[in-house]
Amino acid sequence: MLIVHFAPNSRAGRIIWLLEELGLPYEVNKMRFHPEDLKSETHRARHPLGRVPVLEDDGKLIWESGAIVEYILECHEKADLKPDKRDPSFPAYLQWFHYCEGMVMPPVNTIVVQTVLLSPDRRDETALSQAKKLLTRALEPVNRELSGRDYLIGNFSAADIMLGHACFMSNRLGCVPEEMSNLKRYVDNISSRPAFDLAINMQ
Repeated sequence: MLIVHFAPNSRAGRIIWLLEELGLPYEVNKMRFHPEDLKSETHRARHPLGRVPVLEDDGKLIWESGAIVEYILECHEKADLKPDKRDPSFPAYLQWFHYCEGMVMPPVNTIVVQTVLLSPDRRDETALSQAKKLLTRALEPVNRELSGRDYLIGNFSAADIMLGHACFMSNRLGCVPEEMSNLKRYVDNISSRPAFDLAINMQ
């Protein structure tokens, strides 16, 4: 049985979303997004930095959301959300799958730190402004790619699990401008999926 070590409002939502899309059985170990849970000795035995998600599969532990997604796609027969390497869409799939953590999430992380995690007296408005500009710039190619498409490579894929979740979070932070109409539509498409709704609202 797969076990997802989970805290709300984190990348762990991607893993629940994927498992729901695939209809794979799993259990959830729900923790608070709080040091008392994440930095506990018990959880540090799973992840040395006390982060989520962590996937447990028959005693094996794996962390990093992208690595977990790839593991599930490779190891479970129902995982059909990745094009074959001979498929013409495979290069774009790989690009957008990794674009998420490489280009979109770094400024998202800064924005969350500066607006949520830090107390008002410790926030840096310059760092926040720079992060918002970087995020908008990073989202521009995604908005262009989605012209005339519901999903990144046409059909729904695990690239949407990775980057779509980041786009949803960017929009929730108020960092997707209205002129990015393709991206706004994409966020609506993702939000309408029952598996995503379950994952993002899991508390």
